[in-house]
Amino acid sequence: MSSITRRRALGVAAGAAGAVTVLARTGPAGAAAPRAAATDPASFDEVYQGRRIRGGPAHGGGHHGGHHGGGYTVTVDGRELHVMRNADGTWISVIHHYEPVATPRELARAAVRELRGAPLVPLALG
Repeated sequence: MSSITRRRALGVAAGAAGAVTVLARTGPAGAAAPRAAATDPASFDEVYQGRRIRGGPAHGGGHHGGHHGGGYTVTVDGRELHVMRNADGTWISVIHHYEPVATPRELARAAVRELRGAPLVPLALG
């Protein structure tokens, strides 16, 4: 039977501390937040940093008919920004894929910042 080493004991303690931190951050209050964000987002139409951004319920004219966006379409200067709603209610796009945001409006604004004045090129799937 092997005895526990100091290295293994410290590793277990560090792992337990990490787990406690994660649980503290995602406890009951944290778990309820994504559900609140899962309601249908409001439509928007605004000019942000000189670019016209719009979002609202999809009417079948979008690339996937609203499949990934949960029936929601976002455009930047009239060109569709491919968006997808995650299971936790957050949103991502082809431009802002690794940093989910709470609303499509925030997603459109993030895309405009990321584009830095460049035109949005339609996503070509096929």
